[in-house]
Amino acid sequence: MSDVLQRLDAALAERRGAGPDESYVAALHQTGLDGILRKVGEEAVELLLAAKQAEGGAGSAALIRETADLWFHCMVMLSHLGADSGDVLAELERRFGISGHAEKASRATRAGKQTDTHTGKQAEK
Repeated sequence: MSDVLQRLDAALAERRGAGPDESYVAALHQTGLDGILRKVGEEAVELLLAAKQAEGGAGSAALIRETADLWFHCMVMLSHLGADSGDVLAELERRFGISGHAEKASRATRAGKQTDTHTGKQAEK
C-alpha cells in the first residue's frame, strides 16, 4: 500500500507552522476549527454533486478529484485536533471483519443508546 497518507501527515505537520501567506494549510489552521469545518462541509457537498454527475454518466474524474479534496481537508481537520491518518487507519483496522450493523450498534451502545437492528432507529436506554 502507498505511504501517501503518511507523507501527507508529515507535510501537514510541517506546513501548519508556516505563514498563512506561504501555505494554504497554515491559512486553513489560522481560520480555526470552525473555518476548517466549513471547508470540510463545502468539500463534502462538492463530492456529493460529483457523485450524482458520475452516476448520470459524466465519468469519474471529478468524483475522484472531489474525494481527494474531501480527504485532504479531513486530514487538515484531524491535524488541527492532534490526530492523523494513522489514527483513522487504526480504527478502520479495528472494524475490519466486524459486521457493519454490529459495529454501528456498538457505537450506539457506547453512547448510551440502543439501536433497533430492524429499523436502525436509536432509543435512549
